[in-house]
Amino acid sequence: MEATEATMRLGMIGLGRMGGNMVRRLRRGGLGVVGHTRHFEHARQLEDECGMRAAASAEDLVRELAPPRIVWLMLPAGRPTEEHVERLSELLEAGDVVVDGANSHFEDSMRRGESLGERGIRFVDAGVSGGIWGLDEGYALMVGGPPAAVALLEPVLRALAPAPDRGWLHCGPTGSGHFVKMIHNGIEYGMMQAYAEGFALLEARRDFGLDLAAIAEMWRHGSVVRSWLLDLTAGFLAEDQKLESVAPHVGDSGEGRWTVIEAIERGVPAPVIATSMMMRFASQGQADYASKILAMMRNSFGGHAFRRTGGADGAGDV
Repeated sequence: MEATEATMRLGMIGLGRMGGNMVRRLRRGGLGVVGHTRHFEHARQLEDECGMRAAASAEDLVRELAPPRIVWLMLPAGRPTEEHVERLSELLEAGDVVVDGANSHFEDSMRRGESLGERGIRFVDAGVSGGIWGLDEGYALMVGGPPAAVALLEPVLRALAPAPDRGWLHCGPTGSGHFVKMIHNGIEYGMMQAYAEGFALLEARRDFGLDLAAIAEMWRHGSVVRSWLLDLTAGFLAEDQKLESVAPHVGDSGEGRWTVIEAIERGVPAPVIATSMMMRFASQGQADYASKILAMMRNSFGGHAFRRTGGADGAGDV
């Protein structure tokens, strides 16, 4: 018999910042959870805190679950997820469900779904957005997979989402959830870059003495550019507008790159997302050598001074 919302027990592997908070939210929603992480003491802490049952191994976790089992992986994309999918393919039975909540590439999800399907194990790829705020605000969930598997997972999705009837969507077949999440993150890159450039322009007009925190706060109310990203920006600017302790280095998790590659392969113009990705590379020092070449070309054809390491200007006769 299919598990009900009142009785079901979910297995969660990966109890870090996202996985741990998802467990807490599920427990708040009254769902039973068995959790496993490589640091067993962390699982025991969650057990004491919210009533999750701690499992010492993946084998123990599977034994705790009644068929049809649901095991949600909240691990880093790539090798950690791959290894656990392979292990679960040996531990689970036909009719069970594996959910991958990592930012995995959608083609990897399609491959994993096909491989598990050969054993009768159902696979759901779940794009999860919400970050550290998801515990209280809920998570946006973009899922792909067989309809019967998503239907079995629905009580979990309803508990994790901002509300039972919104904030989650069965996007389509296996791979579609992670594909939608990939594009979601590409859009996020472009939005963040636009805000960053706009506030940089405001900060550069120093003769006006602009209060950037006040501007951000004002924009949050009635403006067409209001958003959750703006809410967060207003929050940290209210604490520190100068940001002198923050290094100008912006990381990327991979989904922005995949979005740009997809745009190229499909021939769909996505200049804003592509440029925002290039700006992240630039912040990581990947533009440094190109900038040196530009400085020396300018010096060579026009005799323009260039800046040496340490800040001194170089002469035009180099």
